[in-house]
Amino acid sequence: MATTRKNWHAEHAAKLTAGQRVADTVAATMGSWSFIITQSVILTLWIALNVVAWIEHWDPYPFILLNLALSFQAAYAAPFIMISQNRQAERDRHQADEDFRTNVEAERRIEDLQKRLAEIEMTKLNRIIELLEKRPAR
Repeated sequence: MATTRKNWHAEHAAKLTAGQRVADTVAATMGSWSFIITQSVILTLWIALNVVAWIEHWDPYPFILLNLALSFQAAYAAPFIMISQNRQAERDRHQADEDFRTNVEAERRIEDLQKRLAEIEMTKLNRIIELLEKRPAR
């Protein structure tokens, strides 16, 4: 059972469905600095090219196509992120349960050790008293 407790993260990861793995990947990607920087660069280029537009404005101000694309991205990504968050919350609850079980077991063992140390102390004190009583009086 100790091995199970040590490796519950691996067991939990092994039980993930393909959809959960995809949701985690999408959430991790969209929540990364590389994604934010890349998207910021693309948005800046999009706006700059449409403002300057030497050839043609494919999305003139107020950038309706860009707004549509960003709305689609947000609407499409939100369920993936929520799935990942829900699974992470479930994982955190499981982790809290495991931590609680570990703490209860540790508390029980500490109490057992304290009882054993008290017994040893009492035995030691009784032996000292016994030796003092056997000692010849002066």
